[in-house]
Amino acid sequence: MLSIQNLSFTASGEGGAKEIIKNVSLDIAEGSFVVLTGPNGGGKTTLARLIMGLEKPTGGKILLRGEDVTDLSVTERARRGVSYGFQQPPRFKGMTVYDLLRIASGRDMTRLECCDYLTRVGLCARDYVDRDMDVSLSGGEAKRIEIATILVRGASLMIFDEPEAGIDLWSFSRLTETFGSIREKREATLIIISHQERLISLADEIILIDGGQVAARGTTDEIFPRIMGGTVSACEKLEG
Repeated sequence: MLSIQNLSFTASGEGGAKEIIKNVSLDIAEGSFVVLTGPNGGGKTTLARLIMGLEKPTGGKILLRGEDVTDLSVTERARRGVSYGFQQPPRFKGMTVYDLLRIASGRDMTRLECCDYLTRVGLCARDYVDRDMDVSLSGGEAKRIEIATILVRGASLMIFDEPEAGIDLWSFSRLTETFGSIREKREATLIIISHQERLISLADEIILIDGGQVAARGTTDEIFPRIMGGTVSACEKLEG
């Protein structure tokens, strides 16, 4: 479904050019649940932004269902079913959840249809359909509504950048249930950047990104012990 071929990205700054993504090649199967993990600054978010089209690669190709989308804009990729969930979902003062879902769907949805999507992401539709999309929503509520907008668009590839960031444990638990349901029903391909064990344990495959490259990939049983071993080794070095 998604094929990344020899992808590279070099950023220019005051300190000169810096290669962030280094000749990465990956194939991600349709309907799979993949977690990108690894140390901070390793290139995970940049890789996700390249897939969405938020950054333009300096080398390589991105193919979606056999189509070369490397030079397509964010809007054109969205029309092909690619969606991106930010760490902090945007808020829209004066817009209700119902309005947001209708806009996201691109059609005149009924309230009943909107309520169904809210229920699917673990929200009581009656309590949220007429809520304003403002700062009164918690981080977990805003993120689940964001997932609902992605579902209502019919996104076939969903990318989420650290969805657990800044939310409470109860909200994180509900988010985990939502992602688990999407995985179980194979409603879409999920690519999630995360360091959380509970999300990592749901994945079909873990891809460890370090130094702008794929350091390892495999199942949870294969990769998670390596992640934990690396963490312990790093702590031992610091203590020594």
